[in-house]
Amino acid sequence: MTTKADAPDAAGEPNPYANRRTDERVAARFEVRFEQMQDAARALRAYSLNVSAGGLCLRTRKAYDVGAQVRLAMVIGGEEFNLTGVIAWVRDEAEAIGVRFTDLSDEDHARLSRVLQSFKR
Repeated sequence: MTTKADAPDAAGEPNPYANRRTDERVAARFEVRFEQMQDAARALRAYSLNVSAGGLCLRTRKAYDVGAQVRLAMVIGGEEFNLTGVIAWVRDEAEAIGVRFTDLSDEDHARLSRVLQSFKR
């Protein structure tokens, strides 16, 4: 289905703000720990706002640069995940960052999808 945000602009160019997500996001709040010492010191605590099998939105008071790589540890629905990702976007006014998971194994993707399905029930 094409939504207004997915449609090309007047010149026929792809919309740079189109939603390119392939996995459904669900609202979920859980603590996320940064595994690198420098990131743990920067973030202190970060909490998710929503999550999908492809990434998550985190609330954090610390600044991150788009493109920075991060290693995250989190427990979602009783399952522990240790994932790598890249900062996809930053919203300073909302104290939020978007993390796109990278190098996600098929097993972790399936496990994360299964856990997230339980949030929708």
